[in-house]
Amino acid sequence: MVEIEIDGKKVEVQEGSMVMDAANKLGTYIPHFCYHKKLSIAANCRMCLVEVEKAPKPLPACATPVTPGMIVRSNSGKAVAAQKSVMEFLLINHPLDCPICDQGGECQLQDLAVGYGGSSSRYAEEKRVVAPKDIGPLISTKEMSRCIHCTRCVRFGQEIAGVMELGMLNRGEHSEITSFVNKTVESELSGNMIDLCPVGALTSRPFRYAARTWELSRRKSVSPHDSLGTNLVVQVKGGKVMRVLPLENEAINECWISDRDRFSYEGLNSEDRLTSPMIKQDGKWITTDWQTALEYVAHGLRNIRHEHGADSIAALATSYSTLEELSLLQKVVRGIGSENVDFRLRQSDFVMDGRVTPWLGMSVAEFGELRRAFVIGSFLRKDHPLLAARLRHAAKRGAQVSVLHASDDDLLMPVTNKFIAAPSHWLAALSQIVVAVAQAKSIAVPGGFENIEASQEARAIAEGLLADEPTAILLGNAVAQHPQAALLHAAAEWIAKNTNAKFGYLTEGANTVGGYVANAIPGEKGANALQAFEQPRKAYVLFNAEPELDSYNPQQARAALEQAEMVVVMSPFAHGKDYADVLLPIAPFSETSGTFISGEGRAQSFNGTVKPLGETRPGWKVLRVLGNLLELAGFDYDSSEAIRNEILGTSTPADADVHSRLNNFANVDPLADRVVAASDLERLAYVPIYSSDAIVRRAESLQKTADATAPAAWISEALAQKLGMQAGGKINVKQGQGSAVLEVGIFRGLPDHVVRVAASHPATASLGTMFGPISVEKA
Repeated sequence: MVEIEIDGKKVEVQEGSMVMDAANKLGTYIPHFCYHKKLSIAANCRMCLVEVEKAPKPLPACATPVTPGMIVRSNSGKAVAAQKSVMEFLLINHPLDCPICDQGGECQLQDLAVGYGGSSSRYAEEKRVVAPKDIGPLISTKEMSRCIHCTRCVRFGQEIAGVMELGMLNRGEHSEITSFVNKTVESELSGNMIDLCPVGALTSRPFRYAARTWELSRRKSVSPHDSLGTNLVVQVKGGKVMRVLPLENEAINECWISDRDRFSYEGLNSEDRLTSPMIKQDGKWITTDWQTALEYVAHGLRNIRHEHGADSIAALATSYSTLEELSLLQKVVRGIGSENVDFRLRQSDFVMDGRVTPWLGMSVAEFGELRRAFVIGSFLRKDHPLLAARLRHAAKRGAQVSVLHASDDDLLMPVTNKFIAAPSHWLAALSQIVVAVAQAKSIAVPGGFENIEASQEARAIAEGLLADEPTAILLGNAVAQHPQAALLHAAAEWIAKNTNAKFGYLTEGANTVGGYVANAIPGEKGANALQAFEQPRKAYVLFNAEPELDSYNPQQARAALEQAEMVVVMSPFAHGKDYADVLLPIAPFSETSGTFISGEGRAQSFNGTVKPLGETRPGWKVLRVLGNLLELAGFDYDSSEAIRNEILGTSTPADADVHSRLNNFANVDPLADRVVAASDLERLAYVPIYSSDAIVRRAESLQKTADATAPAAWISEALAQKLGMQAGGKINVKQGQGSAVLEVGIFRGLPDHVVRVAASHPATASLGTMFGPISVEKA
């Protein structure tokens, strides 16, 4: 440790720290633009010049290392004169357009110009003009003349997002920030550049000129889109969500949010919003009141139970429904006498039910400190953007990342070992790694593995896992959705136990863990999400779910819903009108209070940020009234907090002992599998980042991005040659009873018999299961 003095106060900091770090520790503010605690030092704005005793001239606090006994003055006459000179230079070319600038009221330059700027300028020359660039639908660069070249956006791309999409051209006053050869910015974290920009050069395109910062109310919330539990600040004007920003929480999302979290609010205000209960009569939809609609639902469910038995009723939700909603939904279903309730619509193998309650297996902070990670079956960047950023940061510090997947995607980080194999070969690949671990440790292989031979890739991965450092084996969304999920789990668990690695799931939705805690899964005699559609029921209650986009087998789901006698859709959006009988408008996360339990087992409660739109009601209230109309016991809650407290056993979510209910270890013996030469084509499905849930699918700006373009059928070069196809041509993809004509995409990182086709998209909703046989032909 090194002791220095700043403005008469002494402070100890780590050797190698900068004067700025010492000032931050003391709480002393030094003006700055280019410095940011999460980015590397650029030292190019010079606003943080301070007086250092015995130094001949002022030095930049952000780039001056501390030395023992150093005496620094941050607001002496010499320091302030230097800072004022820098401000004068910065304002030479800065346009005087504060009244119409979107950054007005939250602009660092504006704030510091009050303290360090002159009352008039000595320069009469014309200010420079920088032509605007089109870098995509999310970030506006219409006023790049405001740029002060702090390069925060450039460093963010390189260091946090992992891809340098912006850079600086030219020198001196001709310098300008631009994208490469007029490319758009396509990172899934790009919106953070807007927050980082200390002036109004980069602004939010969807929010542009929509409101002034001082007109907005700020409310805390939690993201519903992935399992991290990202903390949000939702900004509201006139009862409408206008903007979403990160709420800094070092233990979860640091100071970042993904573009999905930032811009999905547009979906909350979409034209698709359902604002009143509706009932279908004689094939026509009529608007009605809540009492009539709920009595109609209760009467219909009673009739179906009477005529066909309680087992003919099923309820299906999604993993971004709140803990309270999922708890009441399963209580309603069980109160009727059915056990058919589930929220895992994209899952296909339920063998581990009752044995495993999946979660991350560690805290997010521990995840960021890993030195060895083996990620199995995950489209990591798109499924979990901020977890990918944490792992990227660890990899840059020397952590070894190994991957088993069916697609050699660019993770924008150093990957030490890759095992690329078709989904049907994942178990064989893990079997080889089991053998490689056993051989490396000189222990007996499990029964049935005697004739398995470890490949070179398997040995390399096993060797990496055996280091005596913090290690984790992580199962991605594609493993949870895989038809052999239980077998893959058992093999990965064996590897984790025998390498002393942490073992966990990168869970899918905001409340996957909460769904298990709320017991929104079928009992022993109940039908899971797959069976509920495989063996069609007479009545379905769909909670936040769009089965034709959210299911493992949309073909089967659609057929089951169309034959049902009664389908109740509870959703913020009007959908399913061709098969539904009742539409009930329930509040999205922004209009209700509730709790999400993140992948790390952290319970976080939030309140509604705006009033429910029209006749929309919070889902828990709708289910409570429905329970009362069905004359079920235990539906007398007066608040969502009362439901939460009953489930968690505490009135403080942070104190809830969730981890005692979670368990990734099934303690079953792994089964071996061997690679068999493939004769048929098989599908690899992925959920596009901007198709993951109902809100995101309706966010207009996100749907204009490159990640939201119409899905292609991606095939390898060898398969393209075999089929006589070229990139950009049309291909007819067939699966089950359906087909889709898609554009051909050629991707070298795919095995030769794998066809990568997106799920959860209207263009592919006519296809069958997310994994399994698929056929293609030239369209």
